Amino acid sequence: MKKGLLGFLAFVLIVVLAACSTDKPGSDSEKDDAGDATEGETGDMKVGFSISTLNNPFFVDLRDGAEESAEAAGIDIVVADAQDDSSKQINDIEDLLQQGIDLLLVNPTDDEAVIAGIEAANDADIPVITVDRSAADGEVVTHIASDNVAGGEMAGEYIAELLGDDDATMIELEGIPGVAATTERGEGFHNVVDELDSIEIVASQTANFDRTEGLSVMENLLQGNNDIGAVFAHNDEMALGAVEALESKGILEDVIVVGFDATDDARDAVEDGRMEATIAQQPHLISEAAIEAAIDVINGEDVEDFIPVDLELIK
Repeated sequence: MKKGLLGFLAFVLIVVLAACSTDKPGSDSEKDDAGDATEGETGDMKVGFSISTLNNPFFVDLRDGAEESAEAAGIDIVVADAQDDSSKQINDIEDLLQQGIDLLLVNPTDDEAVIAGIEAANDADIPVITVDRSAADGEVVTHIASDNVAGGEMAGEYIAELLGDDDATMIELEGIPGVAATTERGEGFHNVVDELDSIEIVASQTANFDRTEGLSVMENLLQGNNDIGAVFAHNDEMALGAVEALESKGILEDVIVVGFDATDDARDAVEDGRMEATIAQQPHLISEAAIEAAIDVINGEDVEDFIPVDLELIK
């Protein structure tokens, strides 16, 4: 009787063991069967994007491109507008870090002031990518931008070509002090024109990348410089402000105006003959490259320290 009971229990135990899977819960084979956890999956990724300002068409395009690329890739993106305020940008970054982002994209208002925000992300083990404008310090995985130095050189070379060998004077409208784009575009421009005896820069003054300031600064500079041959502005907003000042003085057709960014308004001004040219940065391509790099970084793949985006002279 006892032997019969023991035999029956042994049989039941064998059946139960045979019915159990030899794989542990959550094993690779279980995931493969369910079609989950595939390499490069983006469904749960969340990216924060701290952008310098949305009060400028170029950065609106930069944001739109990032949102479109993120949506196409199936990742979540949260955008914060720093409104050209470095203190607000640091607060924005801290808020983004609290929202559980996997990676931080930063378009700095100021390359020095942004360091505190980048270091906060470093301390939280959140990788950082700078976009369009670089940072002076902090651990950054990669920087994605047009080559601003090359763009400044492109503008200088085109202006020199149009002015020819005759002696000419010109004005430079600079961007926000302390911003990498200002420094780099100015550097490239001066790499060319400072080597030419025929061109004299009679004034280099900031207008903070702003159209209204570009207008007022240009009006003031024209009071002491009536006979200029060209204007190079570090962005299109300032260039368009300069165009208004030159138009009101009735001398626009005698002055070459070259901007930077190729915004829609600037392209229209070039087509209408009110501006001579603008350097196209292609912000949508910058954003697309930023999102692609973000996905690679989150997936643990290596990326280049600098990812350049091609420039184009629009004339």
